[in-house]
Amino acid sequence: MADSPSIRVLDPSRCHLGEGPSYDPATDTAWWVDILENRLFELPLRAGAGPAKVHALPFMASDVAAIDAERHLLSAEDGLYLRTIRDGRLSLFCPLEAGDAGTRSNDGRVHPSGALWISTMARDAEPGRGAIYHVAGTRVTRLFSGLTIPNGIAFSPDGATGYFVDTDEGVLRRVALDPATGLPVAEPETHYDYSGGEGGIDGAAVDAEGLIWTARFGGACLDAYSPAGERVRSVPVPVRQPTCPTFAGRGLDHLLVTAAYEGMDAAERAADPEHGRTLLVALGTRGLLEPAFRLDA
Repeated sequence: MADSPSIRVLDPSRCHLGEGPSYDPATDTAWWVDILENRLFELPLRAGAGPAKVHALPFMASDVAAIDAERHLLSAEDGLYLRTIRDGRLSLFCPLEAGDAGTRSNDGRVHPSGALWISTMARDAEPGRGAIYHVAGTRVTRLFSGLTIPNGIAFSPDGATGYFVDTDEGVLRRVALDPATGLPVAEPETHYDYSGGEGGIDGAAVDAEGLIWTARFGGACLDAYSPAGERVRSVPVPVRQPTCPTFAGRGLDHLLVTAAYEGMDAAERAADPEHGRTLLVALGTRGLLEPAFRLDA
């Protein structure tokens, strides 16, 4: 079940808590953030384009989502922000838990309908303070609460199934959705129970065949789960704490994978030479491009 495809370090920068990667096929550019250091990274994937350009942010951001050629959406500690790519200008689009200074945004993914699923969690990972929201335009609907570290948000190719996990619990869940809106039409069910395993399920992305690719934080690998709920493939990666994948490259046949050194002491970092570095993994599997967020959804 395990294999070793070609993997390269995309950029030498180390992220304290890398997250929220995004890929722009029009410019062949990768974007990702370092939540804890208030940084946004920009790097064309063409050979010799590095190192990444680093943009300082005035807040903690956890996810980058496409809007159009001029703008993208940043999920931040107090809301969702529009960012103009040309000059980096930021404007608040929609508040999210803005009145709770003890929480921040975490994992996010755009549904095929153009609505965003975005999670929040306590800054100190206090149990039960996490939630997952559905954002359509500026309409915010809380879907699930009582979570600790909400992650693994992803959608089936037809938009009829959503996936998510509470990394602290370790159970990957699926929920039936209205494909036209991305809103649940049933209660979540267990898709795969990984509780008690090495590391924890973190971010996720779905490929063209419907396999759910997840980063295993603390487990130094990526895992693929079938729509039927079986783990069908594992890919070791040279970082102990991978955090979130997204499909990238002209053929959408690579996974752009962020990583983190959060919580690692000096000895653990020394034992993990590539800690916190962003990877490009040549899977040989075609993925799906994350849809753009619709401002008028």
